[in-house]
Amino acid sequence: MEERIIFFDTTLRDGEQSPGASMNSAEKLRIASQLERLGVDVMEAGFPASSPGDFDSVQMIANKIRNVEIAGLARTAKNDIDQAWAAVRDAAHPRIHTFIATSDIHMKYKLKMTREEVIGEAVGSVKYARSLCHNVEFSTEDGTRSDRDFLCRVFEAVIAAGATTINLPDTVGYAVPEEFGELVRYVREHTPNIHQAVMSVHCHNDLGLATANTLAGIRAGARQAEVTINGIGERAGNTSLEEIVMTLFTRRDQMALDSGIKTEELHPTSRLVSMITGIVVQPNKAIVGANAFAHEAGIHQDGVLKNPMTYEIMSPDTVGLSGNRMVIGKHSGRHAFQDKLRQMGYELSREELNDLFAKFKQLADKRKEILEEDIEALVAEEILRVPDIYELLYLNVVSGTVAVPTATVKLKINDEEAQSAGFGVGPIDATFNTIVKMTGSSAKLMRFSVNAITGGMDAQGEVTARLQENGFVVLGKGTDSDIINASAKAFVNGLNRLEYLRQNPRLSPNEAVNQI
Repeated sequence: MEERIIFFDTTLRDGEQSPGASMNSAEKLRIASQLERLGVDVMEAGFPASSPGDFDSVQMIANKIRNVEIAGLARTAKNDIDQAWAAVRDAAHPRIHTFIATSDIHMKYKLKMTREEVIGEAVGSVKYARSLCHNVEFSTEDGTRSDRDFLCRVFEAVIAAGATTINLPDTVGYAVPEEFGELVRYVREHTPNIHQAVMSVHCHNDLGLATANTLAGIRAGARQAEVTINGIGERAGNTSLEEIVMTLFTRRDQMALDSGIKTEELHPTSRLVSMITGIVVQPNKAIVGANAFAHEAGIHQDGVLKNPMTYEIMSPDTVGLSGNRMVIGKHSGRHAFQDKLRQMGYELSREELNDLFAKFKQLADKRKEILEEDIEALVAEEILRVPDIYELLYLNVVSGTVAVPTATVKLKINDEEAQSAGFGVGPIDATFNTIVKMTGSSAKLMRFSVNAITGGMDAQGEVTARLQENGFVVLGKGTDSDIINASAKAFVNGLNRLEYLRQNPRLSPNEAVNQI
């Protein structure tokens, strides 16, 4: 029987630390449900002590998800551990994950503690966490820049104190594969009680080596991999779950290791996380990128037609991609539409399905064929959205080479209709200025991007607007065949997200603590 790798997914914690990736509770629960379908072993649902909103999200996930271990992150402070336990205690399989820095630079400048004080703090926190929960993970923040003999002392002490998993993070993405593998091997050989705990690795991608380092750690004996969907995370991101999973799946000749991951759910999970966070997956991203199974060169095309394995080392269907595309349009019924949604990884309630089907029929009347991208855009706009304070009811824009760009806008604001007009240097600027005037918003437009999400003259356009106000940064998205309408929808969507964050505050970037 093959040894098994434990997949510890931290998309909802470390992944959410990606700039602009904040999620509301409903979005987190939707991702958590998909991670459960994917088959991860452990889900780090958040950092409960960081904010009331994060606490509530972790608690909600712990109550809803029953087939996955639910971990809450905590510093070594008693209050952090208490908050983590309060959030996860009702989980079917709870875990407390506590950490402290062990590198000399962190101990001297951040913690202002000696090595002995750090060991004492680590042991005390693990003992206390273990008095509450039988499943305790301990991490050495900035482990790869720590003295390796000191690491072994810390790990030996916390295992003796009750830690069931010990984690070695490459917090700043500093290591190279050979070095990291050797460090894992050294820790395993020089920590006397190492076999009493599972050894884990957690790598960041600052040098583009997170996946390589994680694989090196696994080859050296680590049996838990801490990962995120699409590799999202702090700064340059974390180890990509799908890359580790498919490496183990494809190269069993090199690593005879098993996992509980349902590989067919990889692509649907990737799409969902991308849609909710607003972080676009680069086209050439391994496994889940748009070009991962695309072939343009004539020689490649010829080879694939004769035998796909000439240029594909894995079949697209193993990661949830189908070579066939079911065409749906205005003649499609509700059942076919629901089936298509399920194929794409979306399980909707009856009410959500009814609302989305009505919007789908409206779009189908305008287009000959509805593509998956069109459906994803509908899901993003109609289902995966925060409660609306503002709703765009009407937009008329006058622009041209001789006319002053003028926008007339009608909004529903808290169920009351309002109408106004305004000017700008262009039609989109006029639209934004008018909306700002009507809402009284002080939001600043930080980034504006337009993408064609379908092909053809009747293509759907997707607008992404990054807004900033009072320390909050959000992504607003809007889709329409008219790019000015899409821009207005994106701006209004962003304002609704800002309102949601104001009502459900999270830590600002300046208040965030250093985390693994």
